[in-house]
Amino acid sequence: MEQNAIFLEVAAEFIQTLAITDQAKIAANIVMLRSGDFSSVHVKQLDGQIHELIVKQYRLIFFRKNTTLYVVGAFRKKSAKTPLREIRHARDIFKNL
Repeated sequence: MEQNAIFLEVAAEFIQTLAITDQAKIAANIVMLRSGDFSSVHVKQLDGQIHELIVKQYRLIFFRKNTTLYVVGAFRKKSAKTPLREIRHARDIFKNL
């Protein structure tokens, strides 16, 4: 069963600034996530229900709730750790839904 996907504006705007080839890779990974194919994508659990989709040097912060995939943040990875503000932001959105 394919899930719905909702992108917060900040994540959508970040993706739109990327090269078309990178946008296509991210889109393909999202399609796989929506269809439940987690074996073909690189996903890391960050905190409880909060996960990070890894596509090249880009990271998309997301969680699933019911039948919807929420992409709540996106950034270019520059260090070894995911910024805590990104995790906290995602956790706050998750709790308020």
